Amino acid sequence: MTATQEVAQRESKDVQSKSREQEIVLAPAVNIFENNHGITVQAEMPGVSKDRLNVQADRNSLLIEGDIAIDMPAGIQALYADVQGTKYRRSFVLSGELEIDQIEAQLKDGQLTVRIPKRAKYRPRKVEVQSA
Repeated sequence: MTATQEVAQRESKDVQSKSREQEIVLAPAVNIFENNHGITVQAEMPGVSKDRLNVQADRNSLLIEGDIAIDMPAGIQALYADVQGTKYRRSFVLSGELEIDQIEAQLKDGQLTVRIPKRAKYRPRKVEVQSA
């Protein structure tokens, strides 16, 4: 083994042990929109597949998590790797006027879209005016 390969192997082992001890967690960029019917959260999560995505809502919070795993081809070992995987995580406090039982989520082209409708009693309604 050459000195360069030995240094690269040592750095690779250091990176592996650091990444196992300290997981890199990124906050995805988000846009939040509100209209009369509810709110929409759009989160940029490139590289996250549907099976590595976790969206959870409870009474007053929304949690979005996603993992990116970089798969190495069979029979190949990285001598050095700055990035081996990444985790996205973002959480939000939800208002009591939202209907969390009817949340819808869709992942397309690395963008997660979460729609949370407002409860019916909080939606504006048109009042019919009677003539006398």
